[in-house]
Amino acid sequence: MSVNITLLLIMGALYAAGIYLLLERSLTRVVLGLAMMTNATNILLLATGGYEGLAPLFNADIPPEDYNDPLPQAFILTSIVISFSVTAFMLGIIYRSWVLGRQDEVQDDIEDRRVASQSSYDAEDDADVPEDTTEFTPAEEAEEAPGSQRGAGTGTTGEAKQ
Repeated sequence: MSVNITLLLIMGALYAAGIYLLLERSLTRVVLGLAMMTNATNILLLATGGYEGLAPLFNADIPPEDYNDPLPQAFILTSIVISFSVTAFMLGIIYRSWVLGRQDEVQDDIEDRRVASQSSYDAEDDADVPEDTTEFTPAEEAEEAPGSQRGAGTGTTGEAKQ
């Protein structure tokens, strides 16, 4: 299978520009970066289908290698739907951010800065954990324990012991 080099160059440029825009603090640029990356992904999926072929409708006279693979086309359609929903969600976030704060940039959160400046040591998380942490009695000790149900079950005929 060979791939069109032009599609690969366009895809690489879209990925590079999309990642650059995703790292910006402006939400509008983030949406533009997501749009570029989804278009690059669509081109990548298109390139996986190989060169064009016949429509994937069965005909006994056509050899199987002449058909086009419909799976990448289905993936592209799914990718378009997902990118549309993510873009709509991001536009909703941008709109809400604009209504509340009249700004488009993501600001530093004071609580995030405070948590990041703390030590990573946590006494509870970093404590030694004993090997046996169960609160249940082991099976060997349960047979001997008073009030145990192990020996007081049903008899061999299915009737309860008295």
